[in-house]
Amino acid sequence: MKEMIYETFSPEETKELGRKIGAAAIQGSVYTLVGDLGVGKTVFTQGIAEGLEIEEPICSPTFTIVQVYEEGRMPFYHFDVYRIGDIEEMDEIGYEDYFYGEGVCMIEWANLIEEILPEHRWDITIEKDLEKGFDYRKIIIKEV
Repeated sequence: MKEMIYETFSPEETKELGRKIGAAAIQGSVYTLVGDLGVGKTVFTQGIAEGLEIEEPICSPTFTIVQVYEEGRMPFYHFDVYRIGDIEEMDEIGYEDYFYGEGVCMIEWANLIEEILPEHRWDITIEKDLEKGFDYRKIIIKEV
């Protein structure tokens, strides 16, 4: 398992790291994203979308579970499973078509659905440390 640790000191730096990951993403890539509320998950995801050449505004799909963006260099499937009540809800939306599909998946709050996550994926954790500044973020990326 490969692990990389990045530090960012502004939302712009956090977005830029996401942009680099999106630019390097290949078809079938699955990224999971975990972090407290307000830590910058959506900003990071916006960067990934920019790296995938998606120009449409990206917002968290909290009430729809998945938002699909088709206009970039490949489809982008943005999940937010924070409000999921039961893993069966993922079956109902046909999650496997997205996880194993033609595009790139970003799954926020993925720790809530660990039992159905693909074996090969990139787990991303974003943490704050107020002692290092309000906008400081530690971003840990592990290849699983």
